[in-house]
Amino acid sequence: MSQSRLSTAIEDGLLVLPAGKIALMRPSDTYDVAALPRDTVQIVHGFYPDVAAWQSAGYPVTQDLGVVSVAVVVVPRAKALARAMVADACAHADLVVVDGQKTDGVDSLFKACRAKLDTLPSITKGHGRIFWFAATDAFADWAAPPPAKGPHGFFTTAGVFSDGAIDAGSALLAEALPAKLPARMADLGAGWGYLAAPVLARDGVKSLDLIEAEALSLACAKLNVTDPRVIFHWADATRFEGAGGYDGIVMNPPFHAGRASDPSLGRTFIQAAARLLAPHGKLWMVANRHLPYESTLTECFRNVDMIGGNGAFKIFHANRPMR
Repeated sequence: MSQSRLSTAIEDGLLVLPAGKIALMRPSDTYDVAALPRDTVQIVHGFYPDVAAWQSAGYPVTQDLGVVSVAVVVVPRAKALARAMVADACAHADLVVVDGQKTDGVDSLFKACRAKLDTLPSITKGHGRIFWFAATDAFADWAAPPPAKGPHGFFTTAGVFSDGAIDAGSALLAEALPAKLPARMADLGAGWGYLAAPVLARDGVKSLDLIEAEALSLACAKLNVTDPRVIFHWADATRFEGAGGYDGIVMNPPFHAGRASDPSLGRTFIQAAARLLAPHGKLWMVANRHLPYESTLTECFRNVDMIGGNGAFKIFHANRPMR
């Protein structure tokens, strides 16, 4: 296994870390921490699957960055979130380290940081870059504002899926829902809660569980959805246990791991829906047209129909999950 950028920088003596706590901000569960003293490391994260993995490995995990000596910003795909993380790191740490892949925009972030700070030490390796600098107030204008209503009328924030517009697939699914829905509903991967309103507007719905892995999205959902029939769950939808036995589930499952399309994510959501539904339960799901979910649906449900779609999306209705 090749050495990571962080380990290379430390072990080659290019990056000298001061004594004290080291916060890793939004690292994946495979991020290399071998070069760091274990008892100094804490994880700052809001994505539940990674949170659970780091906790299982015995590391302290929090959603809020406290005062630390070093903050390592692991660059996310969302540009606004990456900049907000740099600002947060500067506000709480003495030394800021930024590490990320080129495909996640680390080079553009490096250029933006250099525009403010001039020359910065940097290492390029493994299709990515790591760089570092002493904390400064030069990035105060990058701080993330609190969640705010966009032109679509919903609260969103930096780093949530479809933060600037209503997702076209979710909108199509909302239009395809029948006039009456089962009593006990759930939305797997609920995001910032767009599907809640159309579900709750249907006859027959007595409760709706919103299950979402990203804490930033769930915080927005709590602002967007105030109906007392709703219960919010910060959880990995693919491993969620809950009470189970839902009468109906709606979902627009994710299909990207980083920037790469990964249909296995959607397949895992389908399997989770089949597991969480009651024997009489029903699923309504939207997917990008090119994704091959039909075989998984027929493996997991006795009845599967494509009930709508367009050139970009297809909508499925399935019922009677296999046991």
